[in-house]
Amino acid sequence: MAHSPVLIGTRGSALAVTQTTTVSEALSSLGGFDVELVRVRTEGDINRAALSQIGGTGVFVAALRESLLRGDCDVAVHSLKDLPTSPAEGLALGAIPERVDVRDVLCARDGLTLAGLPAGAKIGTGSPRRAAQLRAARPDLEIVDIRGNVDTRLGRVAGLVEGAPGDLDAVVLAAAGLARLGRLNMVSEFIDPDVMLPAPGQGALAVECRAADAAEGDLGKALAAYDHFDSRLTVAAERAMLGRLEAGCTAPVGALARVDADGITLQAVVCSDDGTRLMRRSAVTAELTEDAARALGVQIAEELLAAGAAQLTDLPAS
Repeated sequence: MAHSPVLIGTRGSALAVTQTTTVSEALSSLGGFDVELVRVRTEGDINRAALSQIGGTGVFVAALRESLLRGDCDVAVHSLKDLPTSPAEGLALGAIPERVDVRDVLCARDGLTLAGLPAGAKIGTGSPRRAAQLRAARPDLEIVDIRGNVDTRLGRVAGLVEGAPGDLDAVVLAAAGLARLGRLNMVSEFIDPDVMLPAPGQGALAVECRAADAAEGDLGKALAAYDHFDSRLTVAAERAMLGRLEAGCTAPVGALARVDADGITLQAVVCSDDGTRLMRRSAVTAELTEDAARALGVQIAEELLAAGAAQLTDLPAS
């Protein structure tokens, strides 16, 4: 008797579908089952207002989670940086595939770099984290709030897309998304994390499922095989830091964890919205476990709060 396909939930954007297709093909190969994509519209896809105005964290996630809980799909694929840090009842993070390039990139007219942009140049981003760190690096630039999919954003840059508005000098995007779409040819500079720390979880995907399916059956086995341990450790540290700060994906907060011979190293930054003040911290743990990674994230967050990070942006004071 033929088995029903595993239903994989995705947002409908080109990037989301590309990411989900990669995940579905991997799970199908590992688990030996057929898969079928289920497109779900989220609030973040429908509402074009600034993310901070429509709820920030979770606007790309809630509808997919509801579909999982209703049984409309068996697995949902998210960009991990969009995933709220608090757990969702009845759901589990079944797999974190191997993380790809974590960096932000500049896509500028005439191949310009961040240092090479003229004073007064207009750079588009919808991220307060990117905006604050851009202002810190180049306070002479004009930061323009933008929304839209990757192609829409690229079309805002003068000369990048024929027939597009071209009203900006540059935009900042995630390297991972452009790589998955085969659009790295649009990149004029990969921004060093010393200049711009990425969002917690950037470059990673989250494969979410119902908790009952996470550890049993062909799907559970495929998810376990697909999970990448070092990537899980790094995002655990970053997300624990974000959770302890009680900051969402729209907060001007960056973090980057690495696993190497010394253990897990975590760097973090909290910025004022105008980029005039930045507070950085880093720490390391030699223990390679999820609990240790989360403890490291909490430690960094508490150090930042003790040093007055809540005075820089909208964070709880304790």
